Amino acid sequence: MADTIKLHYDVDGQDFTLAGATSANVKKRLRQLGLPPEVIRRVAIAMYEAEINMVIHADGGYIDVEITPEKIHIVFADKGPGIPDIEKAMQEGYSTASNEIRELGFGAGMGLPNIKSNSDSMKIDTVIGEGTTIDLVINVK
Repeated sequence: MADTIKLHYDVDGQDFTLAGATSANVKKRLRQLGLPPEVIRRVAIAMYEAEINMVIHADGGYIDVEITPEKIHIVFADKGPGIPDIEKAMQEGYSTASNEIRELGFGAGMGLPNIKSNSDSMKIDTVIGEGTTIDLVINVK
């Protein structure tokens, strides 16, 4: 593997037909690079959850992925309403998703907890009315 691989993706808000495409693309790329299946699984879960959150709760945003032999560093930045209570949002089952979103099978309140449990480090920076950035690292070794 090259020393560092950088990938950038734009995420459309409210477009459920494309939701998950970025995580699938990165999963495929990690397989091609020969990363351990457990690392690929953790990246795919964390990315999918964050990507879906960007579609459900924000007006899209972007995802930057940096792959090195030691770690995978991912930044999710959205243009959403921000998270008023991060501690509450981190509780399993807590969701602010609308009934329409729930009827589509999303909004179970497991997004942020799943992201955290599948990453080695996770930082959330949120500004009400401006958006949220999630910075996470998944170690390869």
